[in-house]
Amino acid sequence: MTTTLDPAVDELTARYLRAVDAALPDYVRGLYLVGSAALGAWQPGVSDVDTVILTSRPATGDDLARLAEIHAGMPSSPCFDGLYLEPALARTWPADGRTLPFVVNGEFRTDQPCGELTPVLWLTLRRHGIPVRGPAVTELGVRVDAEQLRRYNLDNIRGYWQPTAAMLAAQLTGTAPGVTDPDAAKAVAWYVLGPARLHHTLAHGDIIAKAAAGEYLGRLFPEYADLARRAVRWRSGTPEQFTVADLRAALNSVDAVADDAWRRFGT
Repeated sequence: MTTTLDPAVDELTARYLRAVDAALPDYVRGLYLVGSAALGAWQPGVSDVDTVILTSRPATGDDLARLAEIHAGMPSSPCFDGLYLEPALARTWPADGRTLPFVVNGEFRTDQPCGELTPVLWLTLRRHGIPVRGPAVTELGVRVDAEQLRRYNLDNIRGYWQPTAAMLAAQLTGTAPGVTDPDAAKAVAWYVLGPARLHHTLAHGDIIAKAAAGEYLGRLFPEYADLARRAVRWRSGTPEQFTVADLRAALNSVDAVADDAWRRFGT
């Protein structure tokens, strides 16, 4: 099946490949789209371009310096993000957040653990990855450990989403619920849609886009269906106003999703 990509995605990946081929000939042997572009949910002005880049050799210090220059010269929007896998890693598909070259929010990093190196990434690549350069995804031998995937999603919901939601809820103490908060929209969408995506993966073993996560949350917990629909509309560019009460409801939904996930899929 041929996937039609947004012209901005095509243009950005082509620009990157021209630059890297000129600076480091034969270094990039594979480039695969993951994230929203692979899920058919890429939105101009909202989405980044997320990639997995396979290299022909481990990076030298000179390679890293040239890659830093390339990424510094890429546009700031949309961001061209991704991680670099040398041949040995592309045979093992590690999901341990180890240190390797990667790009997040357009910033090239080489000396930090890569938080994107997770079983969710490999599931996305295996199920939905789009080759821009290199063989078909089915020929890569991408491996996803089902137990590792389950534990990652459960731990991420409990270890990241619930604590950060609790911290924000504490900051809202004493704030009138009917106050319209111009900064609430992004937070509402973040907390309503993020954990629901992880819950869906636990339940169905696949990855969904954020818009689909809104529908999924509404089916799972009907009391949050309207809030989820509004969050999805806001992400698509439709003007939506959110109150402090909406934000508190979004934070409450995190606990609802997390508790249900651990009840159904935890040990």
